[in-house]
Amino acid sequence: MTQNNGQSVMLVDGMALLFRAYYATAAHGYIRRTKEGIPTNAIYGFIRYFWDAVQAFGPTHVVCCWDMGGKTFRGEHFAAYKGNRAEAPDDLVPQFALIREVVDSLGIPNIGAEGYEADDCIGTLARHYSRDENTDVLILSGDHDLLQLVDERVKVIIMKKGQGNYMVYTPESLMEEKGLQPRQIIDVKGLMGDTSDNYPGVRGIGEKTALKLVQEYGSIEGILANLEHLSPSVKKKIENDLDMLHLSRKLAEIHCEVPVACSLESSLLQLDHALIADKFEQLEMKSLSIMMGVAAGS
Repeated sequence: MTQNNGQSVMLVDGMALLFRAYYATAAHGYIRRTKEGIPTNAIYGFIRYFWDAVQAFGPTHVVCCWDMGGKTFRGEHFAAYKGNRAEAPDDLVPQFALIREVVDSLGIPNIGAEGYEADDCIGTLARHYSRDENTDVLILSGDHDLLQLVDERVKVIIMKKGQGNYMVYTPESLMEEKGLQPRQIIDVKGLMGDTSDNYPGVRGIGEKTALKLVQEYGSIEGILANLEHLSPSVKKKIENDLDMLHLSRKLAEIHCEVPVACSLESSLLQLDHALIADKFEQLEMKSLSIMMGVAAGS
């Protein structure tokens, strides 16, 4: 996967992996716990997902980005943003802090910024690292919103159902699958909204119509310049929801100028076997030490 002198940095969407790992086992009613009763199923699954991706794509550097909780600038623009989200399950809450400790033990920087989301940190670092022509950027997530970051230097790896099943997006594969350029992802989301993030877009316009409009007219600006060529129904819907259209696009766009920094040198993936094995032993996860080859004698 790496092309430039074997050097690549993987930006991990920490929350995406952690939630995926939690529900993969919790959905079946099983929560892994330590002898003291501390839930660890999400941590266990996170490391399995993470290590599989490292083995598959071979990054030389890794950074893990996190949502920090609390209000974000999107919530200031639109009070209902993500207002439909349920509270995190009780068994997952203590794993938020623990997973960062585990990531620390792997020597991987944990990055986040108050007022912003992990996506924004990922976008900012991707832009920064991709300026170095000797570095490839890989983004690991299950979140299709990140496809807007794809470019000639940045690949987005979407985790699909089942461990080890990935779709790698480049500008070419994105165009082939969705008929869109990366930046057009933002315009499509502006039109159709996002039910998971709880912003509506233009009422009455769904994904199929949004895709067709963006593919035909190139952008929201192109659509607005050609309102007279739209069907009366679609034209009326857009005119009635112009403010929300522009707001939804603002909410959909990943902010790539977040006040975060992480030098490439500090993200070099170098495992301290003893430190990692000790952390996994504390969490009663010796099988992970064996899987990663850091167990004593491995």
